[in-house]
Amino acid sequence: MTRILLVPSPLLGAPSWGEVPASMAAAGRDVRVVDTSGVRAPGQLVDVVAAAAGGAPVVLVPHSNAGLAVPELLSRVDVRAAVFVDAALPLGGGEAALAPPGLLAMLESLADDEGLLPPWTAWWDDLAGVFPDDAARAAVEAGQPQLPLSYFTATLPVPDGWASGPFGYLAFGETYAEEVAFARARGWPVTVLDGRHLHQLHDPAGVARAVLDLVDRLAD
Repeated sequence: MTRILLVPSPLLGAPSWGEVPASMAAAGRDVRVVDTSGVRAPGQLVDVVAAAAGGAPVVLVPHSNAGLAVPELLSRVDVRAAVFVDAALPLGGGEAALAPPGLLAMLESLADDEGLLPPWTAWWDDLAGVFPDDAARAAVEAGQPQLPLSYFTATLPVPDGWASGPFGYLAFGETYAEEVAFARARGWPVTVLDGRHLHQLHDPAGVARAVLDLVDRLAD
């Protein structure tokens, strides 16, 4: 059985996957969550995912910003498939920016004198509905690092032809509409669930089923 590696965004950490790993394990899958707690640069994210794979074949399931690391990982890891979960994709070629210009401008205004950003939940004025309850928010906040602004001014390489797959995309709502269109244009299977960016905390069993359905469709 090919191991499934759930890759959290380094902005949020492993607690952002909530009970999804438990739901997948209950379905008989070999699943692990990658520990991104020490990641402070995009290249380190690639390194920790490659180390977690340990040379074995894996299915990558990146969430959010972690999706941008997949093209580089294809040359480092035996990736049998990938399912992007409400994740950023490199929509162009050459190199992928870790933050679009509008977000980068906001982050520049948030960085302190040492170039450190506040944790992700402090970036936003209104997070109503993003977390299912206070306990879930507290768990995620306990795992959030303070990333340096330099994380988002860096880039990751995007090899030609990386999007040939086999890949799938699971979206929560319309936040990543461009990525969904990119996926559909390349024939990837796409599933859209009605939810916010951390929908996996609201409905872990449903998200686990949706991811595993896409994994199984790619295997077929």
